[in-house]
Amino acid sequence: MIQNLPTMSNSYSHLRLSWRMKGLTMAVLLMAMALCGCGHVIRKKPATTTPNYYKTVSDHTVYGLACEGCNDSVVVLLPLDGSDPVRYDCLLASRRNHILGKIQIGDNIALLPNKSDPHRADIVIDLEDLKGIWCYVVMPKMRDFTTLSKRDQAKKLAEMPDSIKETYMIPREYGFWMKRDWQCQSVGYVPDQSALEDESPVVYPPLSYFAEWHIWNCKLITVSGKPVVGKDGKQLISNVRLDTCDIDYLKNDSLVLSSDGISRSYYRKHNINEVNAKAKRIAAQLSQQAMKKITE
Repeated sequence: MIQNLPTMSNSYSHLRLSWRMKGLTMAVLLMAMALCGCGHVIRKKPATTTPNYYKTVSDHTVYGLACEGCNDSVVVLLPLDGSDPVRYDCLLASRRNHILGKIQIGDNIALLPNKSDPHRADIVIDLEDLKGIWCYVVMPKMRDFTTLSKRDQAKKLAEMPDSIKETYMIPREYGFWMKRDWQCQSVGYVPDQSALEDESPVVYPPLSYFAEWHIWNCKLITVSGKPVVGKDGKQLISNVRLDTCDIDYLKNDSLVLSSDGISRSYYRKHNINEVNAKAKRIAAQLSQQAMKKITE
């Protein structure tokens, strides 16, 4: 999720994963870890619409609907199995800013019960607030600067003519779209990079191709990889990667995720087409500049 800052991450060169199907069990993921070096191919199995299908391997997250009676100190949760509502004390979680999102009646929520007191919640997440399009801004680096220290890069950039900066130093929006049924989609992803981009004097940081998202012990897990087309013409994912991030902040249109002690802030967007169109336009612009450079 936080590019180049994975936590509890694994890359698998022999796995394939179809992003169009719903859900992914942690058991399947652990099997993938065990078999990644043996040349096995694993495809996602169809899942139920509830996260309980995914709930294994020490995941203590409780899922349900927020009921009447929720406030700053109490969460009343209707379990997904239809049993009676359960009341959780969340006063301490609220004081620690571990109530993530604005809980409203009828929202899907996830919470992590306290180990000593099962009726006290350590973390509460409003999943409806977590879903959506989240973006951040990236800047390109001059290709010739990549081997320089950050101080030397800043010095070189300061010495660069404004006309060059305006032409090449164009910000782009990266991000992901967390959808229903645990599906995830990259935002700002440009799938087909032409050979001309290698001639461009700037290079943008890589963006993961996201396929799914899940909650594990109230942490965010994303599944990403390299998009490939299978023999049957269906979209698959190879080189599967799992990234785990802490959700530090979620309120209104702001999200903060952290991994390995480093945080990244995201802002909410409402139109993925706008972001993707801009990304493709910038890529085309750079290709045109590279072509002009070659033909001059």
